[in-house]
Amino acid sequence: MARIYLTNKDHVTECENNLVTLTLEDGTVHDRLEPRRLFPISRESEYITLLDESGVEVAVIRAIKDLNESSAAAIKFGLDDYYLIPHITKIISKQEKYGTLRWTVETDRGIKSFDIRNRNHDIRVYKDGKVRVRDSDDNRYTIDDYRKLDPASRAKLLIDI
Repeated sequence: MARIYLTNKDHVTECENNLVTLTLEDGTVHDRLEPRRLFPISRESEYITLLDESGVEVAVIRAIKDLNESSAAAIKFGLDDYYLIPHITKIISKQEKYGTLRWTVETDRGIKSFDIRNRNHDIRVYKDGKVRVRDSDDNRYTIDDYRKLDPASRAKLLIDI
């Protein structure tokens, strides 16, 4: 079966629990699809896959901007609800014990403390300055641009990367 790429002629509506219903231009309907980012950090609004209940890809969205307004809103709502990723705005403290880092950070959702097991794998810096951090419970955090952090936070981060 050929991969289906959505256009502004296809229609997506919200379902329950972050799911969506897809109605293709030819009238074919696919219910209870899960929108998921193929590149969750580097391309948040591009390359979104729609998976059925078995995890099989039904369609791909190349870019949310290519969809009609109501479909784009439904996809954004589902993704935003699924990917609740706190954005780190400040690194308050960090400690290392037995090779595990303990960070206390300020985020857009409040102050959080978490452990990082493997700094080489769990702290990833991208060319545009964005940083993805994964804690020992597999929760993800981002820093929009580490170069814009306050000097003390930036110094704490740079030692770890």
